[in-house]
Amino acid sequence: MTTTTYTVTGMTCGHCVGAVTEEISRLRGVTDVAVDLNPGGASVVTVTSSAPLDEPAVREAVDEAGYELTGAAQ
Repeated sequence: MTTTTYTVTGMTCGHCVGAVTEEISRLRGVTDVAVDLNPGGASVVTVTSSAPLDEPAVREAVDEAGYELTGAAQ
């Protein structure tokens, strides 16, 4: 298992959390998505997956949800 933490900007409410969670959950290998919402700032999105994820794919999923991935850390 791999756990990666991402920072995402633009999320302000529970609907935002749901949209980001749904898009990231669609990526192959993702087993869990947890969001620590920080309205108006950088929210922390922790993703657990069976193997390391391709960061551009995660960035695209976050973009598809309407938000911006601003950082990543293993």
